[in-house]
Amino acid sequence: MRHQPLEQILAHATVLEAPRRLSRRERLLRWAELLRREDWKLLQPLRFVEFYAPSERGRLRGEQTPLAIAFADPVLREDGLSGDRLGDIEAYFGLSDREAHFLLCDCHWHGQMTGRAAAKRVRAVASTNPISRLWFELRAG
Repeated sequence: MRHQPLEQILAHATVLEAPRRLSRRERLLRWAELLRREDWKLLQPLRFVEFYAPSERGRLRGEQTPLAIAFADPVLREDGLSGDRLGDIEAYFGLSDREAHFLLCDCHWHGQMTGRAAAKRVRAVASTNPISRLWFELRAG
């Protein structure tokens, strides 16, 4: 290896900036858009989320769930989404247990979860609008 002055190295080097990470709101809105693309397609909510011990709850996952849809997106994975388990989703999107339960548990879906309806809830979590936040708080109760 040959030692060179910094000026000489910089003359030949290409300096790359680290990619900007998405904000929490941008992440949630991207997830909402992915869900909205599923439109009226039926998705699977997670079952009985509140009955699992916290250590087990984080491992919940399922096919055709909003979790799987988020993890299938290369943009979210490149930004740092590490898996399709509930714990991965909560950590990446910065969801509280209450928010995750409202968004994903079957007890809040009464049978059918569509991509369109799930997207609406995710947008409510992402919203900075006080009315939308109030709607979310009342529904998540």
